[in-house]
Amino acid sequence: MNPKASARAAAIAGHLSMRNASSEVKDTSILGLGNPMASMAVERSKASFPIRELTYFLDGGKEMTAVKERIMTELERDPVFQNVDFYDLTKEQLRERTMSKIARLIHYITSEREEISHLRLSLVGLIDMSLLTRTGVHYALFFGSLRGSASPKQFSYWISQGAAEMKGMVGCFCMTELGHGSNVAGLETTATFDERTDEFIIHTPHTAATKWWIGGAAHTATHTVCFARLIVKGKDYGVKSFVVPLRDPKTYDLKPGVSIGDIGKKMGRDGIDNGWVQFSYVRIPRQFMLMKHSKVDRHGNVTQPPLEQLAYGALVVGRVSMVADSAQMSKRFVTIALRYAAVRRQFTSKKGEVETKILDYALHQRRLLPLLAQTFAMQFSSDEMSAMHRALTRKIDSTDPGDRTAMAIVIEELKEVFTTSAGLKAFTTWACAQTIDQTRQACGGHGYSAYSGFGQAYNDWVVQCTWEGDNNILALSAGRGLVQRYLEVQRGTKAPPQTEYLNNLARLKSAQAGSRQIDSVAVLSEAWEAVAAAVVSKAGESFIALRKKGLTADEAFEETSQQRFLAARIHTQCFLVLKFFDRISSSGPQIQPVLTDLSYLYAIWSIENDAGLFLQAEFFTSKQIDEIRELCNLYCRKVREQAVPITDAFNLSDFFINSAIGRYDGNVYENYFTQVKRQNPSKPQAPYFENVIKPFVHRAAEVEVDGEELDEDEP
Repeated sequence: MNPKASARAAAIAGHLSMRNASSEVKDTSILGLGNPMASMAVERSKASFPIRELTYFLDGGKEMTAVKERIMTELERDPVFQNVDFYDLTKEQLRERTMSKIARLIHYITSEREEISHLRLSLVGLIDMSLLTRTGVHYALFFGSLRGSASPKQFSYWISQGAAEMKGMVGCFCMTELGHGSNVAGLETTATFDERTDEFIIHTPHTAATKWWIGGAAHTATHTVCFARLIVKGKDYGVKSFVVPLRDPKTYDLKPGVSIGDIGKKMGRDGIDNGWVQFSYVRIPRQFMLMKHSKVDRHGNVTQPPLEQLAYGALVVGRVSMVADSAQMSKRFVTIALRYAAVRRQFTSKKGEVETKILDYALHQRRLLPLLAQTFAMQFSSDEMSAMHRALTRKIDSTDPGDRTAMAIVIEELKEVFTTSAGLKAFTTWACAQTIDQTRQACGGHGYSAYSGFGQAYNDWVVQCTWEGDNNILALSAGRGLVQRYLEVQRGTKAPPQTEYLNNLARLKSAQAGSRQIDSVAVLSEAWEAVAAAVVSKAGESFIALRKKGLTADEAFEETSQQRFLAARIHTQCFLVLKFFDRISSSGPQIQPVLTDLSYLYAIWSIENDAGLFLQAEFFTSKQIDEIRELCNLYCRKVREQAVPITDAFNLSDFFINSAIGRYDGNVYENYFTQVKRQNPSKPQAPYFENVIKPFVHRAAEVEVDGEELDEDEP
């Protein structure tokens, strides 16, 4: 080689050189990293509360913890659910495994109480979100629609056809269209009644009306609940639901007039065979329209329910489950990040000393510990939301549809649940997405590895922010409900419990923290109620002013969309804070102190994030906002000491965590290196060596130019 070329190569090599520390030093403590497993043991020794008691509290009692652990053991020991290679699977492998897992789950779903099945599925969601969704498409959406919208006789019929056991029938849910998603009322697929044959004709009128994103449609579904416009004698009665057979269950041939395709690779959840569906004048019996609410008889007489809102009550189920999923998934990722931060060491102030745990850095505590507190807030609000929904469902089922007074009361409760669930679904799924991303960043470069779990989970999770109601649209819907509630209060109607602060507008308008201790349930609760009341009131007054200017209600709502969004966000935040405080009151004395610290951290951190609104409402002064920042630091330090024991109380084994850097024992470097080697065994040559690397390396040498030959002669 030319001497100058050799010099250039040596210089480049010097810039790019990287010492292989692991080959030179085997004992990581020599590098200042300490012993990760010993570091983790120290963290656990700090526990100031009985971890098991907190686990029981989170699970709803000792008995439920035992049930949960039994389910976890069954899943972890079942070879069908093994996940050691999960992050290296292709789309085709994921889809095959998803169906194999569903086949295994059916035994439990059909033999367990519904409450236990829900618990099992929530745990399944931690290890494989595609599996949870694919199972949920049949049971929550397809079967849930049958249960919520079919008449008793129809429901019995579909049960007899195998809908409950997924035997001879696999369901999907054809609501979303290529051209319409959130605007369900604007769907364009038609269901035209043919009185002559006593049939409905299901038809896709144009490309934009193609059913799209339909989970299970591409390969597995035999039937669907299809949302289509009811057309009878030329009149459009709006969107109703119909059961439409898609495939012959025995041959899997498509039914006449049904066209189906695969929509291909997605950002995440590739274990679900999402597809598109078009109907070309597909005929179904009249009785395949789900007629619990709206009805069409043999002669084309249409009966609409006196209170059509009941037909949309089923949509709340999905929202409630997504709030619970947000808490469950956040548990997994704050656990990974906090375990890693408890053993990962970087930098030291004194030469020769063990480096500092990154969890001991104040900024790192600020990044992670409020997210830990937020996870508790989401679970407790999810528990409350589930209880509200169960109570409402019982009331709907027990109320006589002919009793208009009783039904009007039910509708008011449905509106409240609808508004609250819309806000919670939007802001908790966003919060979980942010948690996954922020905890990934908090793990530095190693968080970017697929084997840490963050990347796949983020891609799988974020669809939650846009399906079953785009979060922005749901937030606006919740904000609309809050404005309407404000208007009702102004007319003298008393607000229900979830918006009770609107009954105290005059008092809250002048409320201030004053000289009271800020970190107390009384002050923090009143602070959030005062700001929620102020924001909702402002949105409501803006709406009233616009109506006085001559705008229609829809125009006024549109003009106040930003204020409605803010109202929904602050109302939801207030709900999360208040339900956190409410839940603590039922905790035992041994775990109450740590829960109180977490609740104060969450409420104070949330105030800090919206400090401007609290100043604008004049609840806090500028000096008190400074105090709130210091209190946030204080509670971060307090929670930091209990961070690992708190995450241990989530009671998730390494199988469910599924992260090379988040394992229980804290041995992150050995675990990570072992998984990388196992999943990527060394090979003497790359698969593309002969076709790419070798030709590149052995290409003909370029003619070298000697720079000295081009230098100008010196005078």
